[in-house]
Amino acid sequence: MALLTTGLRQFNVEHLGDKTTEPLTIVARNDKGEIIGDVAGRTIYNNFLINVVWVDDLYRGKGLGQELMKIAEVEAIKHGCLITQLDTLDFQAPQFHPKVGFTIIGTVPKFTGSPERYVMMKQHL
Repeated sequence: MALLTTGLRQFNVEHLGDKTTEPLTIVARNDKGEIIGDVAGRTIYNNFLINVVWVDDLYRGKGLGQELMKIAEVEAIKHGCLITQLDTLDFQAPQFHPKVGFTIIGTVPKFTGSPERYVMMKQHL
């Protein structure tokens, strides 16, 4: 696997320059210090690639997710990101992300054993 990653990285460097990917994670904690929500991903080539958006059931619908996304966007812009990308499944939160400015740019239809997947993007202008 390392050889494959190294080969792909070298190919990308030849076409896009030597950029390093950096983690970007925003975490919310309750009064006890327990994690109750997060947005986590990586920045590279002026993109913020979100892997995880999660809010504990007890805190959903109270604006925490929107606040975490706003903070993550500010941090991504500080890292030079011009867009943010993510994908979500039909049972997760496809209705949430457009509320914070994301546009659906593609879908993968559901099929046996797999839900529909939405690919989303937000531009930071």
